[in-house]
Amino acid sequence: MFDSLSERLTTVLKRLRGKGALTEADVSAALREIRIALLEADVNYKVVKQLIEKIRVRAVGADVLESLTPGQQVVAIVRDELTETMGGQRASLSLDRRPSTILLAGLQGSGKTTSAAKLAAMLKKDGRKPVLVAADVHRPAAIDQLESLGRDLEVPVVSRLDPDPATLVRLAVDWAEKHLCDVIIVDTAGRLHLDEDMMNELEEIESVVTPDETLLVVDAMTGQEAVNAAAAFEERIGLTGVILSKADGDARGGAALSIQHVTGKPIVYIGTGERVDRLEPFHPGRMAERILGMGDVLTLIEQAEAQMDKSKAEELVQRIRKDRFTLQDFLDQLEEMKKLGPVSQILEKLPGAAKLAGRASDADDEEMKRTLAILRSMTVEERLHASIIGGSRKKRIARGSGTTVREVNRVLSRFEEAKRALKLMGGRRGKGRFPADLLGAS
Repeated sequence: MFDSLSERLTTVLKRLRGKGALTEADVSAALREIRIALLEADVNYKVVKQLIEKIRVRAVGADVLESLTPGQQVVAIVRDELTETMGGQRASLSLDRRPSTILLAGLQGSGKTTSAAKLAAMLKKDGRKPVLVAADVHRPAAIDQLESLGRDLEVPVVSRLDPDPATLVRLAVDWAEKHLCDVIIVDTAGRLHLDEDMMNELEEIESVVTPDETLLVVDAMTGQEAVNAAAAFEERIGLTGVILSKADGDARGGAALSIQHVTGKPIVYIGTGERVDRLEPFHPGRMAERILGMGDVLTLIEQAEAQMDKSKAEELVQRIRKDRFTLQDFLDQLEEMKKLGPVSQILEKLPGAAKLAGRASDADDEEMKRTLAILRSMTVEERLHASIIGGSRKKRIARGSGTTVREVNRVLSRFEEAKRALKLMGGRRGKGRFPADLLGAS
């Protein structure tokens, strides 16, 4: 999401930063390009108009134009106004009741069922005891999907207790109270388009549970359609927030920049992949910086801390210091990195790497899969003692991994390069923070 917009805005603002002095004409020319880029990203035209005017008012002031670094100040203004347009502050869920209820609404295909499971996984990781409710009684496949996801997560799913959704939800609340669950996540029915039956059903469910949070799940790839749907749901049932799903797809970003302004309701989470751990809290300021090519290192660090095994990192640090880095360590670290998501998602969170993220493709992830397959095809002895891997062993590893000897040689060569680099950095451990801090060890 935002790849094209980010590239356009980064180019425009880079030209401004390169000027020693700015005139009002320079600012106006840049704002024209920013306006076109935002409209092409499918941002609501009213949002664009208001955003551009706010930037203009601040950017043409004497404090900016007469400063020593006017270009940098304009970039900061654009960042601030983008942040404000997307809500300003991070919005969190209010789940103080026991049990609390989260009602998920949205059109069919928006990603409600998957988002329900992702929420359950996140809450369970935070020490909560969630229960999922399959209230989409019109689609057996949706019930089956939620039950399957619940089994994988070891989260209970209440379903098939009654053909009436409101009655089912009421029974689910009783079940949750009896089994001491503290968060009830209700997956409701969707339709291909907004209709009266759908809204009536949601209103009946709301009257039964009085949800603490009513979250609308919208598909980021639908752009302004997502914004229009959000406005309709807000008018009819009232929302407390939005989950923007499929943000890892070919989305232009217009929905993310428009929903808060149009509905007055914040984006609480964004879905960045199909896996149940691919749900990120939405930070407007961080997203604004990501759009402007400044990266999002804080989110990357948080993901690494949540996903990576600290004890393994500490053990690896000691092995590097003693020059005992093996192919097994290499495999372990690649598997830990894989938990952070696709290569492109990692790159887009690094400052200045937006273009690299745009160029990263499925091929990069396929390369990672091949490397892992090669390492996993080795015996434990081979991973611990790489020097024993000769020609016949390479052929066996290639056959076992579905690759070629040439690819096996490439992996071994990369391992040796990594080993040399880590040995060099490990030798400088008294002069800097590497490697313990960089690997997540304390």
